Amino acid sequence: MRFLNCSLVFVICIVLWTPVFPQDNADCLDCHDVAVGEVGGTYDSAMAFSIHVDLDCTDCHTAIEELPHADSLAKPLCGDCHAEEADVYQWHGRLKVEECQDIPCCSDCHGKHDILPSSAKNSRVNPLHLPETCGRCHEDIDLTTKHEMLYGKTIQLYQSSVHGKASLGGVYLAATCNDCHSSGGTAHKILGPGNKESAINHFNIPHTCGKCHKNVEMDFWEGIHGKKVARGETDSPVCTNCHGEHGIISPSDPRSQVSPTRVAEATCSPCHESAFLNEKYGVPSGRLETWVDSYHGLKSRAGDVTVANCASCHGAHRILPHTDPTSSIYPDNLQKTCGNCHPGISLAMAETPIHNTPGISQTPLASLIANVYIIMIVLVIGVMVLHWLIDLRKQIHLVNLKKQVKRMTWNEVWQHFFLMISFITLTVTGFSLRFAEAGWVQLLFGWEGGFPVRGIIHRVAAVIFIMTTFWHLMYLTTRRGHLFLKDIFPAKKDITQFFGMMLYNLGVRKEMPRFGRFSYVEKAEYWALVWGSVLMIVTGFMLWFDNIAIQWFPKGFLDVMLVIHYYEAWLAALAILVWHMYSTVFSPNVYPMNPSWFTGKMPEEWYQHEHPEDPEFKKNAGPEKQPE
Repeated sequence: MRFLNCSLVFVICIVLWTPVFPQDNADCLDCHDVAVGEVGGTYDSAMAFSIHVDLDCTDCHTAIEELPHADSLAKPLCGDCHAEEADVYQWHGRLKVEECQDIPCCSDCHGKHDILPSSAKNSRVNPLHLPETCGRCHEDIDLTTKHEMLYGKTIQLYQSSVHGKASLGGVYLAATCNDCHSSGGTAHKILGPGNKESAINHFNIPHTCGKCHKNVEMDFWEGIHGKKVARGETDSPVCTNCHGEHGIISPSDPRSQVSPTRVAEATCSPCHESAFLNEKYGVPSGRLETWVDSYHGLKSRAGDVTVANCASCHGAHRILPHTDPTSSIYPDNLQKTCGNCHPGISLAMAETPIHNTPGISQTPLASLIANVYIIMIVLVIGVMVLHWLIDLRKQIHLVNLKKQVKRMTWNEVWQHFFLMISFITLTVTGFSLRFAEAGWVQLLFGWEGGFPVRGIIHRVAAVIFIMTTFWHLMYLTTRRGHLFLKDIFPAKKDITQFFGMMLYNLGVRKEMPRFGRFSYVEKAEYWALVWGSVLMIVTGFMLWFDNIAIQWFPKGFLDVMLVIHYYEAWLAALAILVWHMYSTVFSPNVYPMNPSWFTGKMPEEWYQHEHPEDPEFKKNAGPEKQPE
């Protein structure tokens, strides 16, 4: 009896301590009967439509040897069944599988229990969902920064592209991520562009695009660009150089860089206006400039999408040099090429050079007429200017015959003169740096070595401006300078006179305000000049001696100085043109100008009209008199 009891206890212990091996899915579902699928639902619903519906849990989770099992298990080895795909999947982009944990594993792309065939619309690797699947990593800022994949919003660009819109719209054959990035005919072999086997390697891109655009690929290989790519020239463009990469949009879209109105400047000119490439391949430069100056170029810039552009004459993909008998620009083929837009065009007209000396037209007769016009413009406008100068001299002489009041002393005249010359020089040379490509800047400084000279002139003018400022400060210490500062200092009456002048100009009041030595206009000009001078001198010094400034001030300080210097220059220049030039030149009261800026004098009647309340004028009015 005791033996039986001991045996029973032994058997019970054995049963209790012996691990239970899972026999079928029911054993697993005793614990895993809750939602485990990534698309929602229970394990049963996740597996119901899975491509692995006929498999048992242990077919994938081979590490489970007992129940209950460890909380963490090794990932299923998909390669046990999918050996060919596992062998191919050695690299993902630039990273090797065993070298980086950031490389996606099978479940990251295909899912876990809810794995569906790529043909199923709900599959993660269906064309409809591929951008989202790839975007989980490729739009993860942490991953893209870590692995230096900073290409912007690639998925967002793709979705807005012609391929993305077609694919997401249900066109199954439209290119998706796999179509372009898969190498060797399999989506599991995705290599970086530096790998010679990669589908996106520079020399393989035409083949990759050619999978869908076969005829275009054939044309490309026959063209000069394709021949150079086949020869191993990395300078020669491939599909993505012209059409873009992820954000490819239709040529009919005006935003596209190959649209009719943009192809010349956005696509062709970056290479054909490159001094390095033109010298390397012996290609003439200035092609864009001559086209822009032609009828075709002018019409294209005006938005005409039907006028001839680069592709219209040279072709879009099968681009050949003019020496090739099959080229669209071969001399014997020009009449046919031009005839596409100009039916019945004569051979002589078709042979008219398009790319020649820049100008509206390059035919001999047109060039002769252009030269005649240039001479006529110089002579006619020159005579007009001369006539105006003679008339201006006479008008100033007539003004000087009137009784004069000395508005400015010679000291003040010379201060104004140096201020005027230095200000104009600073304005012209300063904006020449910002608008270096403008025609008037090229005219002034476009000659060889002109722009370094521009900088020297700008700094010399700055020194003169600063010296004039110090000169004026010294002047303010004199008796007349004290009086000047007192008279030009703002007062409450200036506000009243401003509104009074507005009412007078609008016809509300019959009489204009009576100003003293300086009106609110002149006071505003002077104190704006003081404020602007301080800003321009301080910021100018910081930019001039930037190496010293950067040692004392934080990062970004020079950017702030540059912004202030640039926009204060705009403010000052426009204020002089709008405010000062009107009050001293273009106002009918003083036209053709107030002569006091170079003679120091102005007619007594003008002064009495503009400054009737100047007490010194009342006391000293008369010829050659001045306020003391």
